Amino acid sequence: MTDTDLVVVAAHPDDAELCCGGWLALAADRGQRAAVVDLSRGELATNGTVDARSSEAAAAAAVLGLAARDNLGLPDGGIAADDPEQLAALVGALRRLRPGLLLAPWTEARHPDHAAAGQLAIRAAFFAGLVRYRPDLGAPHRPRRLLQYPERIDARAELVVDIGAAVERKWAAIRCYGSQLSGAATSLTRALGLDAFAVRDRYWGAAIGVEHGEPYLLGAPVPISDPVTHFTTHPAVPVLVPR
Repeated sequence: MTDTDLVVVAAHPDDAELCCGGWLALAADRGQRAAVVDLSRGELATNGTVDARSSEAAAAAAVLGLAARDNLGLPDGGIAADDPEQLAALVGALRRLRPGLLLAPWTEARHPDHAAAGQLAIRAAFFAGLVRYRPDLGAPHRPRRLLQYPERIDARAELVVDIGAAVERKWAAIRCYGSQLSGAATSLTRALGLDAFAVRDRYWGAAIGVEHGEPYLLGAPVPISDPVTHFTTHPAVPVLVPR
């Protein structure tokens, strides 16, 4: 039994909004309980302060309609999948939230913290289900599925979520992070920095025949008992024919 339908693990506050904000907003619209676990407070960020970013994260959570948002206070720039204390911290969060689906950063992401956060999430999802692992952290629970999210278009998506109905809410949540969207040059403040995420969502939306889509990696085969029904009850998508 799950208490939370969807949990996003993010290395820093604002990662979840940029990469998964549309799905999070859609989940809330559907009456599903969605949550975010930020691993660090983003204390190494070029712009803004930890306190400002904490307030911005709370504002973004309200915009998206999150059921919960946790920050584990792990070291920004020092997230490590093989650190026993970091593993226990995330296991504890997963056992509190008991997610059905877990979304985590792509393990081949360019940012070292994002890649490490993805690896940490994979380990935590497994250990959270072990009865004899740290019973002091709560009753065991393992998510039914872990999906990974890439940042831009640097990975071949295996699942794309149509976020057209929630794209305005996604961007409203992103705009809550005013401290990160102005100031010294960063990957978000440089020319086309933030626009790269808008392009990403339009690119993957076009791939499934809609205006805006968020890409995800499945990590393992997905069982489908009736492919005919599955593909005939979903909107048609472009068919790529080799030349």
